[in-house]
Order: sequence, then C-alpha cells, then structure tokens
Amino acid sequence: MVEDDALVRWVTTDVLETSGYEVISAQTADEALLILEERNDIRAIVTDINMPGTMNGLEFAALARDCWPDLVIIIASGRVRPSTDELPPKTCFLPKPYSTEDLMRALSSF
Repeated sequence: MVEDDALVRWVTTDVLETSGYEVISAQTADEALLILEERNDIRAIVTDINMPGTMNGLEFAALARDCWPDLVIIIASGRVRPSTDELPPKTCFLPKPYSTEDLMRALSSF
C-alpha cells in the first residue's frame, strides 16, 4: 500500500488486512521501491498517483512493472484520471473514493 495520506493508508490497510491480506505500507514510491527490492514475497501493489518524492505513482508503477512483471498493480487517485495510454501495461485504475468491493474486485481481476 503506497499512499502519502495517513488516514487513507490506515483505512485501506485495515480493509485489506480484514480481507485476509498481509499489508506492508509506504508513504512514498521511493520507500515502496526499497521494500520491493528487499522482499520477494510481495504479490500486489496499491498505489496513489500524487505523492512526494522522486517519482509519482504512475512512474513507480511503470518501474515496478518493468522490474517485477508478475505483480498485481492497482493505481488509485481522486485528482488524476489517467487515460489507458498513460497506465503501465497490466495495471488497473481505481478512482477515489473507491469502495471495499471495488478494491477487492480489482485485486481479484488479475
């Protein structure tokens, strides 16, 4: 879970953990990238687009897709609505606010 808004990160983490997922959260794409490089058990990423740091969520998702092609990647934003052409391959976009059902459906669609 990559999200700079602490409340959104906390609520989404809680929803995912309640649904049976083990969640590792990060505030920035840079922090998330370090986590991905250190671990080999991460299967999915849910990332915001607008975040502080050296890259935004779209750039992070593209890098993650290149380095870890089997990851499930869900990109979310309440401010930006990227076109299909702007999304990295094999990713899903969820507009915020999204429901628990929308998030679970997106995770299971891969």
